[in-house]
Amino acid sequence: MTSKDSLSFENTEIAFRHSSNNALKRAYWLFKIINVNFLVKIGPPITNFAINIGLPIKGLIKSTIFSHFCGGETITECDNTIKNLANGCVGTILDYSIEGEDDEQVFDHTRDEIIRTIERASGDKAVPITVFKVTGVGRFSLLEKLDAAQELTADEQKEWKKVQQRVLDICEKAFKLGIPVMIDAEETWIQKTIDLLALDMIGRFNKEKAIVYNTYQMYRHDKLQSIKDDYLQAVDEGFILGAKIVRGAYMEKERRRAEEQGYPSPIQPNKEAADKDYNAALKFCVDHIDRIAFVAGTHNEQSCQLLAELLSDKNIEPKNPHVYFSQLLGMSDNLSFNLANANYNVAKYVPYGPIKAVLPYLFRRAQENTAIAGQMSRELGLIVKEKRRRGI
Repeated sequence: MTSKDSLSFENTEIAFRHSSNNALKRAYWLFKIINVNFLVKIGPPITNFAINIGLPIKGLIKSTIFSHFCGGETITECDNTIKNLANGCVGTILDYSIEGEDDEQVFDHTRDEIIRTIERASGDKAVPITVFKVTGVGRFSLLEKLDAAQELTADEQKEWKKVQQRVLDICEKAFKLGIPVMIDAEETWIQKTIDLLALDMIGRFNKEKAIVYNTYQMYRHDKLQSIKDDYLQAVDEGFILGAKIVRGAYMEKERRRAEEQGYPSPIQPNKEAADKDYNAALKFCVDHIDRIAFVAGTHNEQSCQLLAELLSDKNIEPKNPHVYFSQLLGMSDNLSFNLANANYNVAKYVPYGPIKAVLPYLFRRAQENTAIAGQMSRELGLIVKEKRRRGI
């Protein structure tokens, strides 16, 4: 029996095998709360206010939403999550989730921490891939200026060189240890600069093996073409294109900014168009698997099923090192663990970091979840099904 034929996303016993009864009950109540839009909207300001005035709510956050969606506050604290996922044959992508910082010392610290995630991954098959954001190691407004082709001051030129050096330091370490590292996509008005930087790193380090991956957000109407263009560059220049394929994470913000500033929206006209381009990107990558290594970051069951079928149709082994499925910790376990059980390469994003610093990530997860039609009811339905199966 092939992996494709044995694949089912309905098996809750496999999906939640790694979850204790208490963890399953916590997930049930957490998703019930997230399903209430009103609570998700008022939660972030109230929580930030409580933390800023020193109310002791960190323990509550850590034992609920944080422990569900994050691995811990440090790499060491993530060890239990790494082992738990590995027991289900699911890998870990350590994601140091610090956002919106604006200080050179913090940027240096973040670079060093990302390098520590690469060192942690070295020699441990349970941590097959690493990741970082360029805005973790450089100022957002500097990238914005570069994207807009505005002239930099002498100080800004020095600052930009430091950003480039930090990215180079990370990619050099990944290359030296043979650990793939993904560069996350961000907002369109800084993405051109990130793309150029990522392709430079890919050209340098992916001659023999896919080490550096750029990210393509398919809710943008121009990104399918970007993958095709970058593939042609890979052929011309003799490197392997590393590509993480996602739908995207900044849709509302993108549409709002385009409307406010009076330029055409970079976002697809509807979900169907984004789905169509996403699936076309998967097909393109599979068709050129000799030259493209890719991570399919998706919580969409149809896309996961499609990719399994594409691999089967091309007689590509599920464990081919050029193909990974990926989901976020705490979400879509029915995809991650059933794919892994059917022998596909799967890795979960495991965010970590100090609770206060990771809050923006957590709030975005909750808000995104309420925005995805049917996603929460699907998650809840599977949890309820497993609770019934266990009799709890």
